[in-house]
Amino acid sequence: MFILMVVIFVLGYLAIALEHPLKIDKAASALLIGSLTWVAFIIGAEDILLSGVSATWNTFLHEQQILAAAAGTTFEVTHETYLDFIVHNQIIEHLGEISEILFFLLGAMTIVEIIDHHQGFKLVTDSIKTTSQVKLLWIISFLTFFMSATLDNLTTTIVMVTLLKKLIADKQTRWFFAAMVVLAANAGGAWSPIGDVTTIMLWIGGQITAVNIILMVFIPSLITMVIPMILLSFTMKGNVTRPKLSSNDSLEYTTLFERKLMLFVGVGALLFVPVFKSITHLPPYMGMLFGLGVLWVMTDIMHRKKPYEDKGRLTVTGVIKKVDIPTVLFFLGILSAVASLQTAGQLGLVSRWLDQVTNNNIYIINTAIGLLSSVVDNVPLVAGAMGMYPLAEVGHFAVDGIFWELLALTAGTGGSILIIGSAAGVAAMALEKIDFIWYLKKISLLALLGYFAGIAAYYFQELLMGNI
Repeated sequence: MFILMVVIFVLGYLAIALEHPLKIDKAASALLIGSLTWVAFIIGAEDILLSGVSATWNTFLHEQQILAAAAGTTFEVTHETYLDFIVHNQIIEHLGEISEILFFLLGAMTIVEIIDHHQGFKLVTDSIKTTSQVKLLWIISFLTFFMSATLDNLTTTIVMVTLLKKLIADKQTRWFFAAMVVLAANAGGAWSPIGDVTTIMLWIGGQITAVNIILMVFIPSLITMVIPMILLSFTMKGNVTRPKLSSNDSLEYTTLFERKLMLFVGVGALLFVPVFKSITHLPPYMGMLFGLGVLWVMTDIMHRKKPYEDKGRLTVTGVIKKVDIPTVLFFLGILSAVASLQTAGQLGLVSRWLDQVTNNNIYIINTAIGLLSSVVDNVPLVAGAMGMYPLAEVGHFAVDGIFWELLALTAGTGGSILIIGSAAGVAAMALEKIDFIWYLKKISLLALLGYFAGIAAYYFQELLMGNI
């Protein structure tokens, strides 16, 4: 069953990677492996745990023996002990950690949908006037970079690619801009505690703190984006042609006051989450749900006298139906599967193998994880790394240690190397019908150069600070 768990995970992962040709939603595959790996684990619990590979089981056993000795009794391991360990100890513990991430994402996605439904982002898009390709490239990239840090890279990509359709008529030119949106969104998400699912996971998991990740990863992330931008600036010339807007594009169903209010309050609610955590010491998802509650009350009061159709479109009750629930379920399934591999001990074996192969070089390990994230989803990779390398009191694996900072950078930006390597890339590919081979030929090398430049910038930054 120990091997079967790995086989189930690998097959499920292949199904996730081949989502489009198989025409099976990745959320379905993730939920299957999230449940089947635990089923295989509990069926073979005795053999798996008796092997001694599971560090979690060894710790649990040691604690129970100490408690029994203190009570003057002897702790005996029975079949019920294995079941109790898995069902009432590990599953409950992991479910708590996973739920924090899911409720955080659900709250954030709903807040962004509220802003979007109130056309708050239209205030940003309407302010861009230039038609110069190079100027527009830098404006779009920096706007994406900072929006991604504030919102998240997936939402920002959707907003910005939608904006590009209103700014650029030529498809091939628009592809270059959409590709840079992907690079900028992934780079922007890497240095913010709320900018990417992986940084959210590391922040909620306690591996990083909000202020430190901003201070230490901002410059490397910026360089990851700027290097491709500089190289593209030499090849992009002339002006873009604006498309003719249809009558539907000018449709407005909110007032200017409502758009401004929802933009500032919504973004303010997202930015307030780290402050909320610092003040109350409560988990970040509590701050996110607080912000959502405030917006819910505001929209209900604001639109209480409007017609039923507009009210249903603008209040949270109507907006929440548009939230991408399959994405939330995907994270539930994949994180649950990774948790089972962590508990059973497979991830521990992988971490020891990586340490031996790389001679414990955290730069090589993280660079490899980042490159791998261009092929496979970075969420399970980061979840796996969190399971393989537990938090330490001091050193590279301590809170705000070099390993976790570099992991946020590499896992966040490595996905830009291939268009299928990140949620932002997949979204841009779907919205603009970008060809995989075109991206590979035109953008992948630029993204790779930016990726290694960012890692080098982080290395020299640590060198100057005397941390190496």
